[in-house]
Amino acid sequence: MKTTSKVIQKNNTTLFNLTQTQKQIIFGLLTIVCFSGLIAPPIALLLGLLVANLSGHPFLELNHKLTNILLQISVIGLGFGMNVNSALMAGKEGFLFTVASIFCTLILGFFIGKWLDIEKKTSHLISCGTAICGGSAIAAIAPVIKSDEKQTSVALGVIFILNSIALFLFPVVGHWLDLSQQEFGLWCAIAIHDTSSVVGAANKYGPEALQIATTVKLARALWIIPVALITAVLFKNKSGKVKIPYFIGLFILAMLMNTYIPEMVLVAPFLVSIAKVGLTITLFLIGAGLNLKVLKSVGTKPLLQGVLLWIFIAFAALLSIMYFN
Repeated sequence: MKTTSKVIQKNNTTLFNLTQTQKQIIFGLLTIVCFSGLIAPPIALLLGLLVANLSGHPFLELNHKLTNILLQISVIGLGFGMNVNSALMAGKEGFLFTVASIFCTLILGFFIGKWLDIEKKTSHLISCGTAICGGSAIAAIAPVIKSDEKQTSVALGVIFILNSIALFLFPVVGHWLDLSQQEFGLWCAIAIHDTSSVVGAANKYGPEALQIATTVKLARALWIIPVALITAVLFKNKSGKVKIPYFIGLFILAMLMNTYIPEMVLVAPFLVSIAKVGLTITLFLIGAGLNLKVLKSVGTKPLLQGVLLWIFIAFAALLSIMYFN
């Protein structure tokens, strides 16, 4: 899933002026710590943010591509810990929430963008990222509306900031409200933007929450296709191409293998453990690609739109789950 932007690669301002070798040593040691499995994904994200702003990312030009690859591999690996029948139940339960939340968020995002006088394409990208699956949705919609680099980067920056906050905030709120793992998994799949933060938050909450959240979130990601087609009509772009997240098919294949091939019981726990380590490293890399200069480049109005939309979808989903589920 695409969670960063090329603009991040151009802004590597840090607090300490270290040599490239020193940066590589610090980065390497922290990567080993994340790989050890001794720290939780949110802590890995925090370490990445510290690297970005204190010492600097020595391999920043590779960060964007590596993050996407690692996240996709990690999500596929998590499929080996899930059962198809349980996943289908979770997907059915989250279907109505998904449809309602996506279209309500897109409509509300349009009016908030108008109210705040935000540039049309930037506003639409933020709305799509909030409504569907964060950076992946933005990456798919951007070529359809032919947004420029700044418009895409601002939208990605808004989504990333809120993702980072959600990774820490949601588990705390979930425990405070005494949500069950089923309720929390469904809530974070709908209300958190990117798959990385959804999986990270749900994994911290519990195994059942992780299974429900991952399944519902990936089902939600498929809505990129119809939303992109609708967007092409609204923006009068008949040649816009839609990027389909193919790794979702591999995730489903992993679930099928885990459910129907008995021998998988011998290797599935190992694959899931590796996937969780991969997720931890992914979040470390995401954090390492974001510094204060990038945050400042986002702007107040787009960030406000993102926050308002996020509050709406988080509260609406939470109330629906708690009182109507």
